[in-house]
Amino acid sequence: MSDDFRADWAQKDFYAELGVKKDATADEIKKAYRRLARANHPDSNPGDTAKHDKFKQVAEAYDVVGDPAKRAKYDEFRSSYASGSGGYRYSGGGPGFGGAGTGFNLDDLLRERAGGAPGGASGGGFGDMFGDLFGGGGRRQQSRRVKKGPDVESTATISFNDSLEGVTIALRLTSDSACTECNGTGGKPGTKPHVCPECEGAGYVVASVGGGFSMNETCPTCGGRQLVYDDPCPVCHGSGRGTSARTIQARIPAGVKDGQRIRLRGKGGAGENGGPAGDLYVTVKVGQHRVFNRKDDNLTIDVPVSFDELALGAEVKIPTLGGSPVTLKIPAGTPNGRTFRVRGKGAKKADGTTGDLLATVNVHVPANLHDRARAAVEAYRDAMAGTPLRANLFDQAGS
Repeated sequence: MSDDFRADWAQKDFYAELGVKKDATADEIKKAYRRLARANHPDSNPGDTAKHDKFKQVAEAYDVVGDPAKRAKYDEFRSSYASGSGGYRYSGGGPGFGGAGTGFNLDDLLRERAGGAPGGASGGGFGDMFGDLFGGGGRRQQSRRVKKGPDVESTATISFNDSLEGVTIALRLTSDSACTECNGTGGKPGTKPHVCPECEGAGYVVASVGGGFSMNETCPTCGGRQLVYDDPCPVCHGSGRGTSARTIQARIPAGVKDGQRIRLRGKGGAGENGGPAGDLYVTVKVGQHRVFNRKDDNLTIDVPVSFDELALGAEVKIPTLGGSPVTLKIPAGTPNGRTFRVRGKGAKKADGTTGDLLATVNVHVPANLHDRARAAVEAYRDAMAGTPLRANLFDQAGS
């Protein structure tokens, strides 16, 4: 625990971060959080550090005021701080919390977290407050701390068409879970545990961090379980953890791009002691199409045309993805390689609108010409003999 810890949390207004009043209902807080989280999510704002920071601030605020128990402690904490009982002081007992001549000593707080009572008084008050807010608390609370499950990474390959329309796929996942042999106890089935000699059943040990401060740490011997087995489980070797396979249905939204990372909230690993599940992150790989390609939110297509269609002008039909053909009007004298835009025939965007189809015309040169076609081309060559197409090419190359 550091000096920054007290000032940092005391001076943060989590209600203001979420844009709600202090007396807002739980539903109002949840709606505000979801709205801000969607607007500032890193996946929707790549490279925008300001929105990334805002997303973290919103998540931090909701983690506290979105939980009824934490919210009550936070309100109590803020009220006490604002009324003058907050702030730092340094008295004969060492650095502590409280106003001038009031409050309690931080050493008392640490002793309370270790199981004792400050100044001979019973536990509770700010000690319980910090325990609830920041993961401390008495021995039993420490060992049964609710913990969010781990995030899980996966990949999925979908077709080009599915990337534009959206698709629900089945994902086979392997994640961390309780060992099925020992049911997570870490002991050999049929054997009995005994109290951990390292932490004496507390589930944690007190470690010094210097400067007269100490912090609770999970016991390295029992891993916070309070009990140990002399005969470890032969499958998990005492860890109590294993792996499990499961299949989930994952919705890939329309308009997803190749390499994009999709977050599926609550689809990750299971939480501990009733904690929420982690999140699943799916990296999407999009297959290629035989005709169409993608550029941002637009589709692209190469359209083969003949020389006369560019020179004289023409109307040619081109396909669209999943729709009816459209007619492309090519003006006379169109240069080879020109790109035409067909609006509304591209990929779906996140806001529900659709990009465009970019059609590039390229002259197709036949490998073989029949006699009439050859004669016509030769006649064209003879007619254009006086046109100096490359008259200045060498002069420009040498300049």
